[in-house]
Amino acid sequence: MDPRFAHIRDWIFDLDNCLYPASTGLFALIDQRMGAYIQRLLDCDPVEARRVQKAHFHRHGTTLAGLMTEHKIDPHEFLQDVHDIPLDRVQCDERLGRLLPRLPGRRFIFTNGDAPYARRVLEKIGVHDHFEDLHDIHTSSYRPKPDPHCYQLLCERFGTDPKHALLADDMVQNLAPAKALGMTTVWVDNGSERGNHGYDEGVVDHRIEDVGEWLESILGEDE
Repeated sequence: MDPRFAHIRDWIFDLDNCLYPASTGLFALIDQRMGAYIQRLLDCDPVEARRVQKAHFHRHGTTLAGLMTEHKIDPHEFLQDVHDIPLDRVQCDERLGRLLPRLPGRRFIFTNGDAPYARRVLEKIGVHDHFEDLHDIHTSSYRPKPDPHCYQLLCERFGTDPKHALLADDMVQNLAPAKALGMTTVWVDNGSERGNHGYDEGVVDHRIEDVGEWLESILGEDE
């Protein structure tokens, strides 16, 4: 194990565009369903739906948060609808499945999506059984990353000491609250839209392009 990570007891990973490449384009399918949902909700055309969707995303952190705040939608109905997508674009990652169990300590998923969708994706990648638990938008009280409140909730729920925890995420802005708590941060710079938004060298401890390659580099040869 790379000595720079010897103090880590809890390994926390984002899911979308983090444990699989952003080039997979999976979130584009979710994005399309969000647009269709907004069209039905507001009885508007695709252009207006897109404007509303992105305005909510940038103002509230997620489209869901904006729709809940400004349109009082049912989050369960919304999440079930937009995550009803095929996962044929996601490939099984045997390397990731081999390396994750070698990490010393506990492993968690921290996602702005919901648990049913996250479990489907983890199973498709082939790593579902390598995580102790996941913290989703429901257990975050619908306050998504980068809202500091959901990081506090995660730490309380799992008994995580931030000084002995690491967060890997493809969005720099999602690393800032983790860094403020004392976590070690890893930016998965793999081409996510607005992934570098808010970039600050003081927030990013480690910059990588691929989680599997990074795990190979820090874990070394399997004994």
